[in-house]
Amino acid sequence: MPSDNQRLALLPVGRTGRPDRPSLLLTGGSGVLGRALIDELSPDFDLLCLRRDTPLGDPRVRELRGDLVAPRLGLSPLAWHELALEVDVVLHCAAETNWRARPEDITRTNLRGADTMLDLAARADAPLYLVSTAFVANTPTEEDRRRFPGAAAHLDSRAGAEQLTREAGVPGAIVRPSVVMGDSVSGRIAGQQGLTKAIGSMVLGQAPVLPGTPDTRIDMVPRDHVSRAIGDLVRGGVADGEYWLTAGKEAVCLREFADVCADVAVRHGLPRPRRPRFVPVDAVHRLLLPMPEGTALSASLRRRLEYCAELLPVFQRDLPFATSLGEPDCGTRLTRTDIRAALVRNAERWAGDRAGLLSRNRSATTAPLEVAS
Repeated sequence: MPSDNQRLALLPVGRTGRPDRPSLLLTGGSGVLGRALIDELSPDFDLLCLRRDTPLGDPRVRELRGDLVAPRLGLSPLAWHELALEVDVVLHCAAETNWRARPEDITRTNLRGADTMLDLAARADAPLYLVSTAFVANTPTEEDRRRFPGAAAHLDSRAGAEQLTREAGVPGAIVRPSVVMGDSVSGRIAGQQGLTKAIGSMVLGQAPVLPGTPDTRIDMVPRDHVSRAIGDLVRGGVADGEYWLTAGKEAVCLREFADVCADVAVRHGLPRPRRPRFVPVDAVHRLLLPMPEGTALSASLRRRLEYCAELLPVFQRDLPFATSLGEPDCGTRLTRTDIRAALVRNAERWAGDRAGLLSRNRSATTAPLEVAS
């Protein structure tokens, strides 16, 4: 998408921030990664977080109410100018990740949002760090676009935002995390996301069938490792480059993911779930999902299959990603043991936070199990 903004590189004068504590504008501060970035960056920066409606309620940040896709974020010309005078660093983490949204809305948010933040960074003479996704490496096929329009729009718009960033000439870097999981030590995560829901379904034995193969790689990195790598890049003043924040060759496979969740179920007094049957994605769409209502494929299982089948064109890779973790100014590299331990802690945290749900499922015999959330 061509930029709607004329790039300006005006050297601001009269900045109001403290010279020993630069001002950083963060978008997406309420998200899974955004919360971790606040933890990581608040000791070193004066954080200004863009939000639309719901306040963050975090005393470590100042909040700026605005609309990411509106011209000038919906600010007046004077407020927009004053913002450019104040900002020293722009960290753009916000994106539309709800694939149930209309594809055109996904595209609009992700492209216009990136374009607006690039314009601000140029006017502020500030570096911009764009948080993209490692899964831009998976180019959707025409069949993917037909079956999964939301997921395809997500990938296409993320790749488009990267292209806008490369063409803008603004210093900074593009960072590409894979699936962001909870904290590597506590397992804590802000809110629910796809990985959390998958863990719950597996622990409760609600995933008898999974699209994919046993060796499908699930590349995921704990949120504290992702935020530390981004923090290192920002603090190090890295002015260009593209960085893959991924597990790479150390990524666990789908079979191992299922086994970890089954072990957690047993430790919490549940029957050991059977290992799911792995079915190729194409077979799910050709054979299982077209089955008529009233067959052995229940409505809840059908919904889970549809959800997983939509995830896999984005997340499935036969070959490992490259990884930049462990390079200068880019965090630390993870081993397979580190990632598996973090997955265990994430699953344990999910189970520990849902003692009542597990108790009800533990006592259930012939009654249907309560669905994971």
